[in-house]
Amino acid sequence: MSCSFSILSPSPPLFSPVFSPYLYSSCLYGYTTKIPPVLSCQRPKKRRGLYYYDSMEKRPDGHFRVCSCSTFGEGELDNINRNRMMEKGQIEEDDDGCGNQEEEEDEEDDVDEIDAVSPTGVLPDRWDVLGLGQAMVDFSGMVDDEFLERLGLEKGTRKVVNHEERGRVLRAMDGCSYKAAAGGSLSNSLVALARLGCKPIAGPALNVAMAGSVGSDPLGEFYRAKLRRANVNFLSVPVKDGTTGTVIVLTTPDAQRTMLAYQGTSSTVSYDPCLASIIPKTNILVVEGYLFELTDTIKTIARACEEARRNGALIAVTASDVSCIERHYDNFWEIIENYADVVFANSDEARALCDFAPKESTVSATRYLSHFVPLVSVTDGPRGSYIGVKGEAVYIPPSPCVPVDTCGAGDAYASGILYGILRGVSDLKGMGTLAARIAATVVGQQGTRLRIQDAVKLAESFAFNLETSTIRSDVGSDHISSL
Repeated sequence: MSCSFSILSPSPPLFSPVFSPYLYSSCLYGYTTKIPPVLSCQRPKKRRGLYYYDSMEKRPDGHFRVCSCSTFGEGELDNINRNRMMEKGQIEEDDDGCGNQEEEEDEEDDVDEIDAVSPTGVLPDRWDVLGLGQAMVDFSGMVDDEFLERLGLEKGTRKVVNHEERGRVLRAMDGCSYKAAAGGSLSNSLVALARLGCKPIAGPALNVAMAGSVGSDPLGEFYRAKLRRANVNFLSVPVKDGTTGTVIVLTTPDAQRTMLAYQGTSSTVSYDPCLASIIPKTNILVVEGYLFELTDTIKTIARACEEARRNGALIAVTASDVSCIERHYDNFWEIIENYADVVFANSDEARALCDFAPKESTVSATRYLSHFVPLVSVTDGPRGSYIGVKGEAVYIPPSPCVPVDTCGAGDAYASGILYGILRGVSDLKGMGTLAARIAATVVGQQGTRLRIQDAVKLAESFAFNLETSTIRSDVGSDHISSL
């Protein structure tokens, strides 16, 4: 069925939040927003959840080679290799984990981005978006099925490993080459958003930042530098003697990825004076679901959300991972019920949040979650996506593309939703269509990061639609699913 409804007032200001009738009374961009009345349903009930830096050097082809995994303590790198890498500038590595062609493109992008946003290097008074998440360095390499079987790893899974397990895998990879990247789901979304907003198209250039935990080690320096080159300022102070988290991504010939996460200090984020000073200057706070792994960090999330809410910021939460939701189900819901204005999830994560069986439809999960959260964004792979509001779901068809690499599609989609909110899109269908186009662009390339040239084209196309009122005036044409 079709349903006419107004997301914003008839003449919305350019940067008014898209779902302003539903949010807490706040003052984002100077416009008042409200929270919806309490609905007569309860959140789903569920039982409690289930369940040294190694010496390396860079080869001439741009890959790292593991040299030794047994002579250094946790949090340490071989000083000789560290100095060698820093002196030669080799700490700068490909941030997409792709081939040489994309590495050259990334270098060109970096120059454009630095000139476009912050030529003086002066930090802004306010941040449009601040991401609070895991700061992890990815090491991606190609392996065969026999390699996984030899190490007892289940293909296609994500597993949290300790220091010893990580060392065992890296020792098995001794002599293999792999790419290093400033990885993480949230960082992918933030980089895409920064690139979409790198120029004053359809509004001022966007200021994007991230807070988290990295160690005072070479990989921590590497992570901060790569985000900075992508116009995402990593604002947190490095943890003294801390160990930057890593993710080993093992890809088999059938394109399946097996991920081993060593969290280090990445999941321990403290509400320190640095974070306390940033939150009041933030318009949208995005919390990454992977942070729910540790109790102390959950307390930090709650405190950050409370302070963000007090200062009028919108709060978004990414579901991140089904197993993480299952392990920390009650903690997720405590934050979602009390603070979340936006939730990002894929279909499996949405069902996990609802405690639905796998056979339940994506639209059912979207509609259910939207009783508790003002705006719910749920992706469903090649079948499209849904945006849920007030118990209904707007279907967003997929944007056509020739798929090359689906990794990072959901991250890109989330950046489109955030961009639409910041640019004042008043039509859910229009906002979702923009997000789908961004996701399709990433799916149609190798690598998880939206390229700067594609981002600028998407932003320019979006601005044209705004100017011709195509997106703004179509409020009554949303298809509200009745499934």
